Amino acid sequence: MYTQLAPQFANTPEGIEAARILGKCVHCGFCTATCPTYQILGDELDGPRGRIYLIKQMAEGAAPTEKTRNHLDRCLTCRNCESTCPSGVQYGNLVDIGRKWAEENTPARPLGERFTRWALKEGLTKPALFNSAMTLGRLVRPLMPNGIKRKIPEARNKALDSSTDPYARPNTQHERKMLILEGCVQPGMLPNINSATARVLDALKIQLVSASNATCCGALRYHLNDQAGGLENAKQNIDAWWPLVESGVEAIVMTASGCGVMVKDYGHLFADDSAYAAKAKKISYLTKDISEILPNLQNELIQLLGTDQKPGVVYHPPCTLQHGQQIRGKVEGLLSSIGIGVRLCADSHLCCGSAGTYSVTQPELSEQLRKNKLGHLNTACEESGAEVIVSGNIGCITHLQQEDKPVLHWIEIVDQLISKFSKAR
Repeated sequence: MYTQLAPQFANTPEGIEAARILGKCVHCGFCTATCPTYQILGDELDGPRGRIYLIKQMAEGAAPTEKTRNHLDRCLTCRNCESTCPSGVQYGNLVDIGRKWAEENTPARPLGERFTRWALKEGLTKPALFNSAMTLGRLVRPLMPNGIKRKIPEARNKALDSSTDPYARPNTQHERKMLILEGCVQPGMLPNINSATARVLDALKIQLVSASNATCCGALRYHLNDQAGGLENAKQNIDAWWPLVESGVEAIVMTASGCGVMVKDYGHLFADDSAYAAKAKKISYLTKDISEILPNLQNELIQLLGTDQKPGVVYHPPCTLQHGQQIRGKVEGLLSSIGIGVRLCADSHLCCGSAGTYSVTQPELSEQLRKNKLGHLNTACEESGAEVIVSGNIGCITHLQQEDKPVLHWIEIVDQLISKFSKAR
């Protein structure tokens, strides 16, 4: 798809990148078959191919309208289309550019929308503020509508017995060390995910460390069109992590695939920044989802847990893992190797509707996708006998919560088994 860039974009990094990506598109339409919003709305402009045409029009100088912006807003950025595309179109990068252009060249959003987006950017990316709000939310949780209640997980009882705190992290020193991004909302909403990760790695003789001055990965701001703010978050993380990188940490571990896909993109985002390009490239290289770490330690896990049959699970692979990071099969393979039967549901490639802040900014579409996904997941549980659903991203985990069937991070299952086996010895 040839694009004649308008003068205002012709010599800009964004324009050059957009033209390069657009040049790979051959209009085949394979992407529409796997686009969740196209499947629901049936509008070509609410599918990847239609949005690509809208972005091409802007690149060539056409003025975007509020309709243009709305079609781009309704994209989940699930990147399922990238997995489907035979031409390798980097749609995720292109839609970020298109959203920026549309935001800059259309009338200001209504006041309510602006406030919501501001509150999301400021409230969710500041752990102290978010944690206070979460504490207050738990007090009034019974009074909340179900949609909001799902976003406020009940605090687990820390006093499981007189000596055990399920959120406790080991303080054992190991020669092998890895760095973790704590995340913005995860420590306040579901702190056990990172704690479980630390305990599992400790059992495998790896010490998990963190940098206290690290911040949000930047994805939330970046995908809400505050790209400058997202890049500032990224720079703060690079600066915070660099001393630990120089000290020899083996990897930067991600337990939320939505954060992982952003941090892995730092190298691309700072490729033209002379001060950060080399460091960002190294950070991206070191960044690994926890599902990439543990398969390399599979033999050690088998020694700890054996291969005898254990209760099965139904696994929901997050879009940011299977499409954004192109990681498939690793969770299933790892859990199967230690005796946990894993079932995928029908249409496991489709988004659940969480998509970062999408469930807030596009609640109707998000809820429809959630209902579709839960229908398939619950059917898979009934057919397989599994009583637990697992995933690998906090957004999916909280979005899919339901009263009668827990949704956990799969690392919590591994942690529970290690604790059970260690007590049995």
